[in-house]
Amino acid sequence: MSDSKSSWPYPKMIAHRGAGRLAPENTLASMRLGAAHGFSMMEYDVKLSRDGVPVLLHDDTVNRCSNGAGNAADQTYNELAKLDFGRWHSKAYAGEPIPTLYAIAAFTLANNILSNIEIKPHTGAEAETGTQVALIARQLWARAAVAPLLSSFSEIALESAMKAAPELPRALLIGGALPPDWLARTQRLKCVSLNLDDRHTTQEVVRAVHTADYKIAIWTVNDAARARELFNWGCDAIFTDAIDTLSPHF
Repeated sequence: MSDSKSSWPYPKMIAHRGAGRLAPENTLASMRLGAAHGFSMMEYDVKLSRDGVPVLLHDDTVNRCSNGAGNAADQTYNELAKLDFGRWHSKAYAGEPIPTLYAIAAFTLANNILSNIEIKPHTGAEAETGTQVALIARQLWARAAVAPLLSSFSEIALESAMKAAPELPRALLIGGALPPDWLARTQRLKCVSLNLDDRHTTQEVVRAVHTADYKIAIWTVNDAARARELFNWGCDAIFTDAIDTLSPHF
């Protein structure tokens, strides 16, 4: 069995990348907007710059979400800090900088917001990223009442995080259908939950995960009827972009 028999301290509704699509994703502005809509937990992606600074970014490259180009892993934090990570979204957010995990921790902790840190390593940096993000999270949340949930599609990153900071809870992210060996993989990583793709989540999947004594969180759900169905099935949390139409107290 897993370690998930301990209580699940996280809310049912989690804001995806901060404010979803209403602000530039993975920025402080996005976190602030999500909080303004009443959400008390944020999910965001963290990877390392060339010089090892943990920054928020989903893609390997900065092309989609900034006025720059190239892999973030090839750029120092000083170089990334010169880019505009807001104007791609709208003029109102022009000049928004890439945030560090340090800045996000300061904001969320000051405002009693919980975190799901998705470890999003560049290809080839899975172990290093898992280790460093876990160690930094341990330090930043050392006095927090509720630890951040560390999640990743990369089992190498999760295993490294487990070895570096075993006390921090972990979730295995799975894209696509639940694979036949999901239980063995989840047990090996000592996860407390699975974060699953909404498109492949059925009532049978939810029942199987709960029977094995794991929690289950579903991404990314933007429809109220679907959210209601998932909660009726017993899902423990959902991630949403629709922070303006789905209540944080669903």
